[in-house]
Amino acid sequence: MADEPLVLGIETSCDETGVGIVRGTTLLADAIASSVDEHARFGGVVPEVASRAHLEAMVPTIDRALKEAGVSARDLDGIAVTAGPGLAGALLVGVSAAKAYAYALGKPLYGVNHLASHICVDQLEHGALPEPTMALLVSGGHSSLLLSTDITSDVRPMGATIDDAAGEAFDKIARVLNLGFPGGPVIDRYAKEGDPSAIAFPRGLTGPRDPAYDFSFSGLKTAVARWIEARRAAGEEVPVRDVAASFQEAVVDVLTRKAVRACKDEGVDHLMIGGGVAANSRLRILAQERCEAAGIRLRVPRPKLCTDNGAMVAALGAEMVARGRSASDWDLSADSSLPVTDPHVPGREQQHGRGHSHGHDHVHEVSKDNLYS
Repeated sequence: MADEPLVLGIETSCDETGVGIVRGTTLLADAIASSVDEHARFGGVVPEVASRAHLEAMVPTIDRALKEAGVSARDLDGIAVTAGPGLAGALLVGVSAAKAYAYALGKPLYGVNHLASHICVDQLEHGALPEPTMALLVSGGHSSLLLSTDITSDVRPMGATIDDAAGEAFDKIARVLNLGFPGGPVIDRYAKEGDPSAIAFPRGLTGPRDPAYDFSFSGLKTAVARWIEARRAAGEEVPVRDVAASFQEAVVDVLTRKAVRACKDEGVDHLMIGGGVAANSRLRILAQERCEAAGIRLRVPRPKLCTDNGAMVAALGAEMVARGRSASDWDLSADSSLPVTDPHVPGREQQHGRGHSHGHDHVHEVSKDNLYS
């Protein structure tokens, strides 16, 4: 094994078939096959459609990543895969593929957590994560505040959405405005030409007695939809750009306000923002302004690394290898509700506290008769 581990990562938690290859904290390849166009006519992701798309895209995407990285599959030091959380059927495709490749190559297998991977990907952009780091993860499936003192073993939830995630709210409002799917990019684009103070939309869970770090966007989504419906019922034109800007401002105001508060309360001077909504331009600007005012260093990966991708899974897998974390067993299963407190799924012996004594014995057993050609 080289000084810096060479790891391939597979991500299939939703509608992106992502395959990344990293060496240590250096990104070598980030190949993605998206099925978003197949879901657009439904206004959201259809699990069965996503699973079938992953099946079709898996092998070509892995081949493309290996070619882009200029490495052979035999050179890999490990294979990492998102074991959860996510859509059960989609996760199963990725986990099954990872098992097949790891077994055939005689390489250790690492089932890792989707949310922890979103945090770890920042290492590919800005170097090693400070410990501790506060992370704000916002996407179509989750809005979470997480405190990480060790990305491979200690990630603590501070707060999470209690209903609609931020990205989900973007999709729903875009649909009400007839702007298409996915909603995040198009709302961001229209908002740039609108007035964020034009309409006073509510900020959920920001009262003095509300949970300090939890999020709620269902009420906001309903308020925006009713405002639009009232204008249409009155025969008035809906100012799409102002609605988009005012809605977006309500979302990012709450996200950044709570994230900065968590940093202050916990004495953490680094905030990392990840997930698909982290690509939102207004979120980045407001987060930077508020972090600078509070003396907090902001870390946000480039937009392509914020959305679901294989690079983030490979990054966490490489960190697992570098820190000597135990590999997963061959009976690793997909867990659609895998808690973020489990950054990875170790082998049974490690789970039961019997230490590393057998390490990767299962790998050595199959490496004698390599099945990969």
